[in-house]
Amino acid sequence: MEWWEAVILGLVQGLTEFLPVSSSAHVRVIGPLLPHGADPGAAFTAIIQIGTELAVLLYFRKDIARIVTEWFRALGGADGTGWRARMGAHRADARMGWFVILGSIPIVVLGLLLKSHIETSLRNLYLTATVLALFAVVLAIADKVGAKRREMHEVRPRDAVALGFAQAMALVPGVSRSGGTISMGLFLGLTRETAARYSFLLAIPAVMGSGLFELVTEFETLTSPGAPGLLNTLIASVVAFGVGYVVIVWFLRLISHRSYMPFVIYRICAAAAIFAMLAAGIILPLQ
Repeated sequence: MEWWEAVILGLVQGLTEFLPVSSSAHVRVIGPLLPHGADPGAAFTAIIQIGTELAVLLYFRKDIARIVTEWFRALGGADGTGWRARMGAHRADARMGWFVILGSIPIVVLGLLLKSHIETSLRNLYLTATVLALFAVVLAIADKVGAKRREMHEVRPRDAVALGFAQAMALVPGVSRSGGTISMGLFLGLTRETAARYSFLLAIPAVMGSGLFELVTEFETLTSPGAPGLLNTLIASVVAFGVGYVVIVWFLRLISHRSYMPFVIYRICAAAAIFAMLAAGIILPLQ
């Protein structure tokens, strides 16, 4: 992989990570279309997502600092030593901290159990195209029928569990981490902006953990001949960070007064394009 190819993949990652269109699907498809002509791999994809999550940490730094502070205060017994008080019964931000932890459990467990499949069979482009189209329909229905009334402070424990499993579906490229959690959030009655904000916060431990895990466990694979290499991975991550930050700002402004229908249409068109390229032999299902 050349450095400028890493820039392109970082640009793709940054542009698509926070939109409900699946960044992993885009990186998976764009990789074979570049001159080096290969799937960058699950490890490369997971690691460059650290760049976009750093953009989340920067953008939501005040929210995150408040949530972490209130979580520790509640856990330390600032509002009482009973378990309800320690679980944030008196502090909405402390409850949000617990909800992020609770919602992260499904993707951690399933990610470890399905690791070998995530790196192989689940990267089949026929599957990617299929779920791109399928979850476009799910997003459209959720945006249509969702009540869109509940705000962040109204999220409940059972919502956190449901949103956690929705996020875990993104282990399959094409589902979209934000698309899955936003769709579930809309079905649960959350407003569009609340669903998106919660999706971004929920992704932090999962994405950072996954990226660091892959960096440690797949270091030799990443640096082997023909692999992207550390420098290109770093380049892609830095580009993803810068572009991702701009996309967060734009996306949250957009959904405050627009529906998700443009993304639904885009997903269906992207799925059709992948099927067409597969049929023409331009790309292969697995590489």
